[in-house]
Amino acid sequence: MNPHATFSLVVAAVLGAAPLAAQGGGLQPPPAPPGNPVTAEKAMLGKALFWDEQLSSTRTVACGTCHAMPVGGTDARSIPGDPRSTHPGADGVFGTDDDVVGSPGVIRSGADGLYIADSVYSLAPQVTGRRGMPVINSAYAPAVFWDGRATEQFIDPLTQSLVLARMAALESQVLGPPVNEVEMAHEGRDWVQVAAQIEAATPLALAENVPVTLDNWIAGRDYPALFQDAFGDPDVTPVRIAMAIATYERTLFSDQAPIDDFLNGTQSALTQSERRGFNLFNSPRLACNTCHGGPVFTDNRFHYTGTRPQNEDLGLGGITGNPANNGQMKTPSLRNVALRAPYFHAGNAASLEEVVDFYNRGGDFNGLNKAPAIRPLNLTPGERADLLAFLRRPLNDPRVAAGSAPFDAPTLYAQSARQPIAYGAPTAGILGEPVMVAQEPPLLGNPSLTVGLDRALPGARAALVVDRVADPGGSLVRGAMCFLGLSAAKDLQLRTVDAAGTASISIAVPPNANLHGTTVYAQWFIEESGGPAGLAATDARAITLFGS
Repeated sequence: MNPHATFSLVVAAVLGAAPLAAQGGGLQPPPAPPGNPVTAEKAMLGKALFWDEQLSSTRTVACGTCHAMPVGGTDARSIPGDPRSTHPGADGVFGTDDDVVGSPGVIRSGADGLYIADSVYSLAPQVTGRRGMPVINSAYAPAVFWDGRATEQFIDPLTQSLVLARMAALESQVLGPPVNEVEMAHEGRDWVQVAAQIEAATPLALAENVPVTLDNWIAGRDYPALFQDAFGDPDVTPVRIAMAIATYERTLFSDQAPIDDFLNGTQSALTQSERRGFNLFNSPRLACNTCHGGPVFTDNRFHYTGTRPQNEDLGLGGITGNPANNGQMKTPSLRNVALRAPYFHAGNAASLEEVVDFYNRGGDFNGLNKAPAIRPLNLTPGERADLLAFLRRPLNDPRVAAGSAPFDAPTLYAQSARQPIAYGAPTAGILGEPVMVAQEPPLLGNPSLTVGLDRALPGARAALVVDRVADPGGSLVRGAMCFLGLSAAKDLQLRTVDAAGTASISIAVPPNANLHGTTVYAQWFIEESGGPAGLAATDARAITLFGS
């Protein structure tokens, strides 16, 4: 069957469903598919996998990297104006109106671990083309992602057989990012490779401050033993990885916000301003609850609201192939919305004030399928203030911002002090200052620790020198500042800089526990016979090995 036709049937079922009832009670736990019931063991395994950066090819990105709890299950790194989280949008040009605030993913790489210069990002992490949706309360949706491409039918990625016939959008969603070459994967990565990498990994070996309950459950065991506990045998399979992570995500529902107390009859749970905002939100005049109704504050449907031009990002239309769906995006839940700036699929509203002003003016762009509820609202300043008051504190579960269970999490490697530490300064060459790229974890047993070079002279010979001794003050070597001791223990590896000005080396870190805490020092040097110094050089890195 045509995939567009298959998806259209699913979407028709979703769009044809009755809208969620008006707010009449607090949030109830989300349902689970009959073939994947929630168990404590599966949820614990899923939590370990969700927060394990070893799920990515480069061991630098976990599910939780882009779905951090204190910011409502979205990406704290998505910051308007920050080039590290900016995608150039449909026109491919940075600094224009269609730029997207997305999530940094992985540096483009091949299966051998070596970096591939990307035409947009070179050797910087690539950025997703949409703002990440919140993982918290996502378990209530019959289709997941802005465009709804993860449906409730869960298909085994290896056999293409149907595993779960309904209610499994979360399981379907899990299958995407680990093999997505922007988010988590090297080029051509498949689920056989993902499962093999997890099977060989020590659970949460890169993380620190693992929550006590999770750490006690892992109890030093390997992943096959954890899968044995959760599924009854030790096989680590793609289906089981997805089922475990989805089970954990079903525990992430925020049902202890002031609005829950209010909907359950405690009028004092909201201030007078917040109650006025609640009444405005649900009034026929504003009708915000048309799309953001029910206890989850979403209809889980798809609408074009005019945040961006209709055909700039097709959204649901790109999945169904139906022009009537062009530009339609999934309605996000408003629970914890105050924690989740920036807003919309492009991240083009930096604050809740900007969101309210957008709806007050009736949107920014038009289309034949624009949602009829998007029209000028003519809010008074007082009404605007009351509506904003309702959207803030009443919808926030305090456990989310505090990172309290079930929203607790370990400290990821990418957030830690165990990353390589830069010192010294580069020596400029013909093209300016070359850049050292050292982001991957120096974990004992890491089979592919890649160190890159960017902005170097194409065709030049480059050397990565690794030494046990540093020279923090630096000394001149053929006109370049060297910040290594150049001891007898140094190692030198040569590469030719490619046409894009990049090079990289993949190093297998020995699985020798005696090396834990050992620091090595690395620096790139580039031969430039016609350059200002004869040699160009990057700054240096102090790289401390860790693990057991």
